[in-house]
Amino acid sequence: MAVGALLAAADVDAALAACQAADSFDYKSFFAKVGLSAKSADEVKKAFAIIDQDNSGFIEEEELKLFLQNFKANARVLTDKETKAFLSAGDSDGDGKIGAEEFAALVKA
Repeated sequence: MAVGALLAAADVDAALAACQAADSFDYKSFFAKVGLSAKSADEVKKAFAIIDQDNSGFIEEEELKLFLQNFKANARVLTDKETKAFLSAGDSDGDGKIGAEEFAALVKA
């Protein structure tokens, strides 16, 4: 299941279109445009579970790189710069990965 299934297709398309260019991804604006920041804590948890592709309980750098593809299969891969900035914004405890609570805080930021 893709995260896009939890959201309106038009919102997903608009959010992806807004960050189509390399180094244009901004997580705050993406979460707002895609409608995830307005979802319930339970729905945000479901989104986290989908993005955590290896079911480790964390979203690691490699999973972040492919973040946009969780919303639409043909979406671009995040650049290294975008991935590192995204990880740094979400990794509040400094362990190099984003846990479920860190992800929820990032979505609601």
